[in-house]
Amino acid sequence: MSGIRKAAVAGRWYPGTASLLAAAVDGYLAAADDGPRALERLVAIVAPHAGLMYSGPVAAYAYRQLRRHAIEVAVLVGPSHFVGFDGVSIYKGGFETPFGVVELDEACASRICAAGSIVHEYGAAHAREHSLEMQLPFLKRVAPDAAIVPLVMGWQDKATAWALGDALGAALANRRALLVASTDLSHYHDAATAAALDRVVADHVSRLDADGLQRALDARPEHACGGGPTVAVIRAARLLGATDAVILRYADSGDVSGDKSAVVGYLAAAIGNFAASHS
Repeated sequence: MSGIRKAAVAGRWYPGTASLLAAAVDGYLAAADDGPRALERLVAIVAPHAGLMYSGPVAAYAYRQLRRHAIEVAVLVGPSHFVGFDGVSIYKGGFETPFGVVELDEACASRICAAGSIVHEYGAAHAREHSLEMQLPFLKRVAPDAAIVPLVMGWQDKATAWALGDALGAALANRRALLVASTDLSHYHDAATAAALDRVVADHVSRLDADGLQRALDARPEHACGGGPTVAVIRAARLLGATDAVILRYADSGDVSGDKSAVVGYLAAAIGNFAASHS
């Protein structure tokens, strides 16, 4: 066990007290809707990870899906913003939040590590990283009893994304698990340019096209800071039987700040199976 990972951005990126955080998260969830078409089976979501006031209104669309789907464990896959390294780092401990500690699913973590040598412990990758931490306020409100497996991807090359996707697909079979791809989209373009770049990611997600998304990222990594984690999650979701995806919400930081000259794009999506896929 690695012990409890201390919150790195509580009180700065989101409210640091349980009461204020609950009010903010619940407000975003209440303002969101369930999307254009409901999934009968939920396998994965894509959600952003910026400061809560910016990305929270979009992330809420993804996490509302959990009101209809019970899970035991959320496998969080995000990018490393501060530390470069090979492979994928797992943190074998709980995460501190204003709502209490989110516990590690030790058995699931062990299965993921056993399924692929790409996953290893590297604590430095988690110490300052916000991409997983920003998922926890929503997760604790909509699935308070779910445990987590926290995974941070280092260099986002195709081999790493493929290997992680394969390991997750093998390890999560027959589990009530939710895969979470944590990613923001393009950064600091004007809103029109950002929307064009971000549409490429949304289109590939909507088709569950991991190969196409990887090619787009290889050509222009600026499409998404968590592109590699998203590729891995789509690949794993397909291995777990997902056949459908729905784009729930797209927005940019300018929708909150009012500045459309240099925005960050945010996407919420759900992946799984529509009812017709099981008929």
